[in-house]
Amino acid sequence: MILPIRAFGDNVLRKKAHDIDKDYPELQTLIDNMFETMNGANGIGLAAPQIGLDIRLFIVDVSPLADDEDYEDIADELKDFKKVFINAKILEESGEEWKFNEGCLSIPEVREDVKRKSTIKIEYYDENFVKHTDTFSDIRARVIQHEYDHIEGILFTDHLSALKKKIVKGKLQKIANGDVSVSYKMRFPK
Repeated sequence: MILPIRAFGDNVLRKKAHDIDKDYPELQTLIDNMFETMNGANGIGLAAPQIGLDIRLFIVDVSPLADDEDYEDIADELKDFKKVFINAKILEESGEEWKFNEGCLSIPEVREDVKRKSTIKIEYYDENFVKHTDTFSDIRARVIQHEYDHIEGILFTDHLSALKKKIVKGKLQKIANGDVSVSYKMRFPK
């Protein structure tokens, strides 16, 4: 089932999410619905706050990037990179900072360059509540950092310079006012 995506201005996007346990009601159905919602919106990541739940759950699927010529050197790693992150905690960020033009399903029609470290070490549970501690680099780390920010109540626009924030302020206000639709179901049918 495709779920409605919450837009910039919704209070749930600013809440620090809380941990869940393996008995969270209908967890697998929720995860399945999140993947369907993300895919319906042509996204590569989605966090629970974006669908109105202040829980520490996000998903990523960067497999569509495996066909992008910008990532041909890591295509094999990307083609099967579809993961669920529950109760995630980034333990370490390292490497060079690099700029990348980010967007967000909750902030349609806004894209800006954001600097992030190139490598992360993260602890999380998967959909079966098996604990993992993994290190990720490149675009995988970038997408995870972006989604992780959501469970911390942070949006990619928070990382912008004061000047860039002024430039996008009007667009953000339109989204918050409901003048920009986040109804991807209509735009990208299954």
